[in-house]
Amino acid sequence: MEEHKLETATLAGGCFWCTEAVFQRVDGVKKVISGFTGGHIKNPPYREVVTQRTGHAESVQLKFDPQKITFEELLLIFFATHEPTTLNRQQNDVGTHYRSAIFYHSEAQKETAEKVIRQLEEEK
Repeated sequence: MEEHKLETATLAGGCFWCTEAVFQRVDGVKKVISGFTGGHIKNPPYREVVTQRTGHAESVQLKFDPQKITFEELLLIFFATHEPTTLNRQQNDVGTHYRSAIFYHSEAQKETAEKVIRQLEEEK
């Protein structure tokens, strides 16, 4: 059986445990790793991230099989499972580390993300 090359997606949608729980159940997602990204300090401990001075966001990195699920489909799940329009907040979690963000890994992912955001904005 031929093994498909996995791709990577990195998404910040508030609490990483909540985001992790969503994507662990998605067919085609092979691995979900919770952590922090988008900041200016290498490997910060949680106690520093919550000070909101490191610039990091709670995020998940997904390893997925693009033969089973596309990056666009992952983004549609991402946007359906959190509130991206509340600045630095997800429900009771408040702070810049709870912001919504897409950290793309290629120009194609950037273009797909921009397309999906445009479509969702048009649909309101």
